[in-house]
Amino acid sequence: MSSLPSVSVSPVALLVQKFGGTSVADPTRIRDVADHVARCRRRGDEVVLVISAMGKETDELLRLAHEVSEIRPGREMDMLITAGERKAVALVSMALHAAGVDSESYTGSQAGFLTDTNHTNAKILEVNADRIREALDAGRVPVVAGSQGMSTDRDVTFLGRGGSDTTAVALAKVLGADACELYTDVSGVFTTDPRVVDTARKIHRISFDEMLEMTAAGCPKPAMRSVEFAHRHRVPLHVRSAFTWEVGTWVTEEDPDMEEAVIRAVVADLSEAKVTVTGVPDRPGIAANLFRRLADADVNVDMIVQNASEGGVTDISFTVPRLELDQALQICEDKRAEIGAEHVTSGQRIAKVSVVGAGMKSNPGVAATVFETLANHEVNIEMISTSAIRISCVIAHDQADRAVQVLHDVFELEKTEF
Repeated sequence: MSSLPSVSVSPVALLVQKFGGTSVADPTRIRDVADHVARCRRRGDEVVLVISAMGKETDELLRLAHEVSEIRPGREMDMLITAGERKAVALVSMALHAAGVDSESYTGSQAGFLTDTNHTNAKILEVNADRIREALDAGRVPVVAGSQGMSTDRDVTFLGRGGSDTTAVALAKVLGADACELYTDVSGVFTTDPRVVDTARKIHRISFDEMLEMTAAGCPKPAMRSVEFAHRHRVPLHVRSAFTWEVGTWVTEEDPDMEEAVIRAVVADLSEAKVTVTGVPDRPGIAANLFRRLADADVNVDMIVQNASEGGVTDISFTVPRLELDQALQICEDKRAEIGAEHVTSGQRIAKVSVVGAGMKSNPGVAATVFETLANHEVNIEMISTSAIRISCVIAHDQADRAVQVLHDVFELEKTEF
């Protein structure tokens, strides 16, 4: 068996290390993080930390907001939610001082993050990291609050769920870091969810393209926006555990000398719902009219299927995040009479199961194997979507675990080394 290609950083490196909520959930975990940073410093590394809110703090703040008022302006929600990260960075900085490491905490705006004005899901426009560089030059460890910045209107903004990953990658790019380490409660990226398939294996190295397809297909970590940013700016990512500190999964550019596995992973997403618009007139511009309205409302449409036309009408089905279903249904109902459609229906008991692997580009027959395997196990496919390195099928919600198991088995991912 050939040895796995290794990915490493220089003996003395500049590392951006992001710690998620579970990694700083309580005082013991925070002290463990501080001890880890102290070890990194003793071996000569420079470290910049990006910290998420502790544990379920963001969920608790959202709960409080819902109890206080039915009117929750985006500006005030961002002020509220970002308080969790500000609390966490102060505590981590204190723990670092106790561990003998000079440190300073920074909010997103203090760290130089300028964003657009889209509250609750802002986009980064620019990062002026001068204060972070000054802290590093002075021998301190900067501790930056994740997922936040200041808008062009000088308001506090929140980058959305998973935004701390994006904060970390953006800092790594601007600072020219050797790597961006994303610490979480799992030891890396796996061939599938180990809670569903006990033979799932950790992937030691994966390409940006494959990781992007996995996150788009439902893999929860790392956040898709952070992988997109890292891919665009060629920032090596290392997804690893803050509980075991073992080597995790490297996400990097493709290695031209490495033989690509046909399939890397099987991913299930149980968070989507399906909308069907029936009796749609089959003429140019109808679908564009409907989907433009959905796009303008920021409804994230995923898979789309249009049936063959019969008698000048057709049916259009598409999937959206379940949390956006009500909004999508309202838009479709509003548009139904305008476009001359008959009915709008929905289904929430669906799952999307995907197989991902760059090797399928040069290995014909993957789709046939997927469809045959599901058929042999009486799993009915409702919708299909493909890319060059991904095949996704919408199936019944209660068949998701079985589909993942049989696809993981048929491609023998438990035996694969990568």
